[in-house]
Amino acid sequence: MAQHQCDVVVIGAGPGGYVAAIRASQLGLKAICVEAEHLGGICLNWGCIPTKALIKNAEYMHFLNHAEDFGFKIKGVDVDFSKVVSRSRGVADQMSKGIAFLFKKYKVQSVTGFGVIKSPGNVEVKDKSGAVTDTISCKHIIVATGARPRMFPGIDVDRQRVITSHEAMVQKEIPKSMIVMGAGAIGVEFAYFYNAYGTKVTIIEMQKNILPIEDVEVSKELEKHYKKYGVEMLTETRVLSAKTVGNGVEVKIQKKDGSEETLKADLALNAIGIQANIENIGLEASGVATERGFIKVDKFLSTNVPGIYAIGDVAGAPWLAHKASAEGITVAEFIAGHHTDGVDYNNIPGCTYCHPQVASIGLTEEKAKAAGHEIKVGKFPFTAAGKAHAIGEAKGFVKLIFDAKYGELLGAHMIGPDVTEMIAEMGLARSLEATGPAIFKTMHAHPTLSEAVMEAAASAYGEAVNF
Repeated sequence: MAQHQCDVVVIGAGPGGYVAAIRASQLGLKAICVEAEHLGGICLNWGCIPTKALIKNAEYMHFLNHAEDFGFKIKGVDVDFSKVVSRSRGVADQMSKGIAFLFKKYKVQSVTGFGVIKSPGNVEVKDKSGAVTDTISCKHIIVATGARPRMFPGIDVDRQRVITSHEAMVQKEIPKSMIVMGAGAIGVEFAYFYNAYGTKVTIIEMQKNILPIEDVEVSKELEKHYKKYGVEMLTETRVLSAKTVGNGVEVKIQKKDGSEETLKADLALNAIGIQANIENIGLEASGVATERGFIKVDKFLSTNVPGIYAIGDVAGAPWLAHKASAEGITVAEFIAGHHTDGVDYNNIPGCTYCHPQVASIGLTEEKAKAAGHEIKVGKFPFTAAGKAHAIGEAKGFVKLIFDAKYGELLGAHMIGPDVTEMIAEMGLARSLEATGPAIFKTMHAHPTLSEAVMEAAASAYGEAVNF
């Protein structure tokens, strides 16, 4: 049994954990990161990164299906789906190796196994059989164990026909039909991916709109395009049960009017939420408090037990990789005694990599009104943007919401080409408390997609020129 001593132990090497370990080491602390599987966690290996590789392939497929619009006559496109999947896995493997390189560069020690808190300042590492392989004495423990798909009674996930996002990424062949249960980011992204390859996709969502946390106008715009693609969407519909039957699945649903129906398909994807990995990591024995299934933390990611911290998905919403990374940096700097203001949870961008893309930050129009703001709203459609037409993607719009009295940017909501690359400007604007005039008086290059931001801001103040 190996014995170690350090300043900081990080349990989990996802986008929060590995960033926390590296930042702690950069600040002069001896850091050890414990990971049971692959460096990079779910995001890098089975989430954010490989899914974006898959979606890029879907975008190429979408282009090939509309190649004549660009002057190309392409007939008889053959798809090697196994190569599509293997490319995605290759990207994930490459990025995981990159983290191993960074650990070596910044002198972060990596220990393989399952980390368990025995007491504040003491961590055991176990192998898959449950045998203890390492013990670590430390001053601080950071829990970054992430989350997994939430399981619901009646939804019998067998990972063969009723699957999670994990299995959706490594299918051996294109299914003829798929039912997607849940229309959050994961659900609509996989719906787009499989639809692009000809799968008949049905989305089931309990809320009134798909992407229910987004601005209603954005959700409605995405629904419009998905209908054009042939995706069926059943909103205000509840999943009662899902099970494998023979070579397919049966999903029993209840509609808004109370009527019930059983849908059949080749596959059913469970994309209804996530739950934290809080089991079997020593929280109970250490007295670490949880709330609604997640570890309870303060603004500096401290738990109720001195010396124990939690970051990322295990510490609650929003369940985003960049939020986890920001928390990892915050907690490392806090432990090292550096000044930090903590994470600004009111200024976290959200991105959905469907087609067209969706990106947002801050308050929706509905929430801004509910909070008592008098608002100015500016919109600019990509149909009025020259660059959007040039690339053949004149879909969607940019919508900006300002406080009418002070001019403060309250929220930004975008749907259209590459808007996930545009949302950072809005985050910076909110961070600097930029006003509407400051945004539209800032010269944006022409022709660019980002001109839509300038024009939307100008529209809110009645000064739009191109719309």
